[in-house]
Amino acid sequence: MKVTVSRKAHFNAAHRLYRKDWSMEKNDAVFGKCNNPNFHGHNYELIVSVTGEIDKETGYVIDTKILSDLIKEHVEEAFDHKNLNLDVPEFLNLIPTAENIAVVIWNKLRVFIDLNKDLEVTLYETPRNFVTYRGE
Repeated sequence: MKVTVSRKAHFNAAHRLYRKDWSMEKNDAVFGKCNNPNFHGHNYELIVSVTGEIDKETGYVIDTKILSDLIKEHVEEAFDHKNLNLDVPEFLNLIPTAENIAVVIWNKLRVFIDLNKDLEVTLYETPRNFVTYRGE
């Protein structure tokens, strides 16, 4: 029997969507207001879910305290109140779209989750705009 355990978290961060190799006009055409040279911010909401078999000894799929600590250390401390373009090494050459942020978070956490368990990251950039990544 497989069960999914989820943990919610949040972080506040600024970013700018643009390509250095494009003109300002092309960046404006593709990214619009998100290409503001002075950056803009979001209150990101994050849901990290782990799916797997329930351990017969502990009754857990994953200890939520462990999951909480992993998110705090590897996501919240790395991203919260940061400029993603300037302060987070993973985005020095990667556009910090919600899609890319979700993939980066998944990759940061995947190494700490047993490989026999599935990991899913859902990232809300706004209450109505969100992305989900499952490592596929």
